[in-house]
Amino acid sequence: MPLRSTARTSLVGLVIEQLEALIAGGEWPVGTKIPPEPALVEQLDVGRNTVREAVRALVHTGLLEARQGDGTYVRARSDFGAAVQRRLRRAENLEAYEVRAALERDAARHAAVRRTPADLAALRESLAERVRTWESGDTDAFVAADVRFHQLIAQAAHNGVLSDLYAHLSDALRATLYAVLAAHVPDGVHHQLDGHTAVVDAIEAGDADAAERAVLAHLTEARDALRDASGDGARAGGRPHTTGEHRA
Repeated sequence: MPLRSTARTSLVGLVIEQLEALIAGGEWPVGTKIPPEPALVEQLDVGRNTVREAVRALVHTGLLEARQGDGTYVRARSDFGAAVQRRLRRAENLEAYEVRAALERDAARHAAVRRTPADLAALRESLAERVRTWESGDTDAFVAADVRFHQLIAQAAHNGVLSDLYAHLSDALRATLYAVLAAHVPDGVHHQLDGHTAVVDAIEAGDADAAERAVLAHLTEARDALRDASGDGARAGGRPHTTGEHRA
């Protein structure tokens, strides 16, 4: 949906409506950077202050996130998504992880029944990317690959509500992954390569029960690691381990 020139009444509100529509419609996906202020001023045919107020309002609601020196990014697709993000920022890693586990069990079961050949190809490639990034020693790349893998499972369930809910957990999921990587546990618990492979194998076989068991097995391992690390006070709103290299 292209931006259009805006009528001169209730300018801020009208601009907010247009920006919300771009976000809700997916034309500005979550995680992407929105156009800079001068571009918005030109496309909307309004003043700089009007654009600034509209963007500030959406930052306040949680749909957008301003990053100093970098720009403004889409944080959530809806007011509901923004509310979920705000609540998760106050949650403990373990709380967020338990919610994630509940969603992922159902996602894996549905994916085993509903996955398409394209879903399976994407999961296999994502699984290989997890291995590559782990072997590279780049923690940030490994976390990004792992988040992508689990998002693909949710998408393979072909339930839009479930997929959207899981997407809202992405920031909290990243934080819990950094916490697991920082925990003093064997490397097998850190990377869980066999456990993730078992999930994809079960989904490919169309075995919903096996997919659920595989998910529960690797999530239980990670949950136990989080419990061990909980004394460090890691919270879902931060990144307890952000170096570019994981422990060997």
